[in-house]
Amino acid sequence: MNVHTGAARDAASNLPSVLRSGPFEEALHAAIAARGLSLERLRSHLSARGIQVGTATLSCWQNGHRRPERPDSLRAVSALEEILGLPADALLVLLGPRRPRGPSAGLPQGSRAYRQLMPDWPVVEELIASLDTTADDKLHIAAQHELVWIDGARSCARRETFQVLRAHQDGVDRYIAITTADPGADIDQVDLRALENCRVGRVRRDRDAGLLISELLFDLVLGIRQTHLIRYEVLDTSGAECDDYHRGFRFPAGQYALQVRFDPARLPVACFAYEGRQARELTMTGYRSVHVNVAPVPPGNVGIRWEWDGS
Repeated sequence: MNVHTGAARDAASNLPSVLRSGPFEEALHAAIAARGLSLERLRSHLSARGIQVGTATLSCWQNGHRRPERPDSLRAVSALEEILGLPADALLVLLGPRRPRGPSAGLPQGSRAYRQLMPDWPVVEELIASLDTTADDKLHIAAQHELVWIDGARSCARRETFQVLRAHQDGVDRYIAITTADPGADIDQVDLRALENCRVGRVRRDRDAGLLISELLFDLVLGIRQTHLIRYEVLDTSGAECDDYHRGFRFPAGQYALQVRFDPARLPVACFAYEGRQARELTMTGYRSVHVNVAPVPPGNVGIRWEWDGS
């Protein structure tokens, strides 16, 4: 029996299990062994796709000495899934969020990566990488309250966010706010304004993805487990119709309360709160608003959607 053939068979039989449980490096190693490809051959396949990754880097990835984190590295992993005949995101989902750098404590368990929350995650990570900061990995939300106003044109003209942020690493002095434009809205007509305990720093936009990435700078530096309160608003003058608002949580949070308030002249016919795939209908109050309150908050999306009449 050929030793290499036997090793490939063993790797192929073990691959479904390691793809479910990870870790990433073991899954990558098993997938490479199952296909019987050399690292040089993998490098050649990636190069043909316009992705330059050296064999030394591939070796480090499968041995666990390093892991892919930057946007170009994640694109390489996505290409490897195709080259190795794996389902889409089979390897990417095992990476999770980037590893913390420096002293860390109190990091919430079960955190998620942007790719598990948003369809345009490569653009999000690329825009954040352009800021050359790891601030988005150093904070999680202890509590968050949001109030969303829907005007008479069915547009989300304004929303206000109040956050209690907790550091799980030392040296935190900013928060990265991610704003997604409603379908049909022009992201250039969407602006974020700091209201309390923060100020706007660098801003990045992507028109095609409808994304606005804003740095909110603090006037102090947080240590591990310290909290900070910030308040900001997002204004949208595009007039695009809105029928959904949700917040994606990468880390578990203590509490999230979302209230959506409607113009009395244009009320929806039904409203629904949802967490992940579970939804329930909401009853509107006499103040023309609905709300959802989740505590504690698991990683994932929490939001409210509504239906307009046909007029």
